[in-house]
Amino acid sequence: MNSQSRIIPSTAVTEGAGVTVHRTIGTPTLRNYDPFMLLDHFSSDDPNDYIAGFPSHPHRGFNTFTYMIDGDMEHKDSMGNTGNLGPGGAQWMKAASGIIHSEMPRQENGLMRGFQLWINLPADNKMDSPEYQEYQSSAFPVVKTSDYSVKVVIGRFGETVSPIDDKITQVSYFDVQLESGKQFKQSLPSTHNSFLYIFEGSGQVNGQTVSKHSLITLSNDQQPLVITAGKQRLRFLVVSGKPINETIVQYGPFVMNTRQQIDEAMRDFQSNHFVRDRAWINRQ
Repeated sequence: MNSQSRIIPSTAVTEGAGVTVHRTIGTPTLRNYDPFMLLDHFSSDDPNDYIAGFPSHPHRGFNTFTYMIDGDMEHKDSMGNTGNLGPGGAQWMKAASGIIHSEMPRQENGLMRGFQLWINLPADNKMDSPEYQEYQSSAFPVVKTSDYSVKVVIGRFGETVSPIDDKITQVSYFDVQLESGKQFKQSLPSTHNSFLYIFEGSGQVNGQTVSKHSLITLSNDQQPLVITAGKQRLRFLVVSGKPINETIVQYGPFVMNTRQQIDEAMRDFQSNHFVRDRAWINRQ
């Protein structure tokens, strides 16, 4: 379990065909945060920063979760599946035994903004058949008060439930908008690893000053979480998940438990035997 809060500044990383992302989890400062393997924040209104997108690439051994704030992204995979994520939409992709896919912008101008989170899978599930859950913005409930709004993207917030349910690592994922000078309080499971990511404004988290493009890991003994917005509206993600507590061996887009499994993934990919099962899709 996490016993101490940390503030992790983002690192600019070039991904795909030249897209710059702000990375926090998956950097030398924070290699992983069980069960989370990577968090990328992409945000630009310059087409030169995103138009090349993320051409075909493989994944095995984990889930990816893509959440769009602004813009349109088209998804395609080697099995013929296609999908489109518009503003506020999200996709949970269980890569598991293997998927080869691409994520390409469906726009040539305007703001492109969103997140990709990698969530590890336990050894018993790493070679499951792949699946997709894709939802447009209207599928996600929003809880509103005079001080804040919470979009319930994964999991449960009070009695409000997202259409995406992660039974394996019990992830919750909230998009919170907090008005200037107001407070947001939330109790998070002491058995989980939890974090915040600030992407608009600045403020304080449990008395610590935080600013844009920062991730804050949350210690389990700091309950409840108390966030105060500064002079401007504060917008942030609150994410929590149950640790797997297994050995992690990662090589780029493959996250397994042993080096031998990584070698097998490489052989499968190079010999065109990587995708073993067609992915099942649930859309709304």
